[in-house]
Amino acid sequence: MDFAILNNRKRAIIALIHTVFFLSVAGVQLVISHAAPFSVRGQKAVREIVLLTVYLIVTTVLLVLLGFSRCAKERLYFALCAASATFGLVRILLGDPILHANVLRVLLLFGAAIIGVEILRTHSAMPGGEPTTGPSTESC
Repeated sequence: MDFAILNNRKRAIIALIHTVFFLSVAGVQLVISHAAPFSVRGQKAVREIVLLTVYLIVTTVLLVLLGFSRCAKERLYFALCAASATFGLVRILLGDPILHANVLRVLLLFGAAIIGVEILRTHSAMPGGEPTTGPSTESC
């Protein structure tokens, strides 16, 4: 396997935990939240600026990780996570009263969780959960 970032079982588990957590957050937001467009005025201005900053940082980090990933599964995993974060960012900026962006976030994170489980299974099948050295005959 030629994973650049999720190159061992421990990293795959940590990534999967993060994905499931953010999938849960997106699911709760889907049920209870109707986002208004971003505004620096009003009672929630500080909260919106903090949330916007967090989503901007997370989206940037995930796009950087996508750029460094090598294997197709790893690239797909980070692409799904980055797309979900990008939809979250767009949702904060433009609002989403009818929840299209949140439905897409849930679907993207669900897909990332499936890929994350597959990556974890790949590492669990390896001796010691660590990548082997030398050329691999399996496709990643």
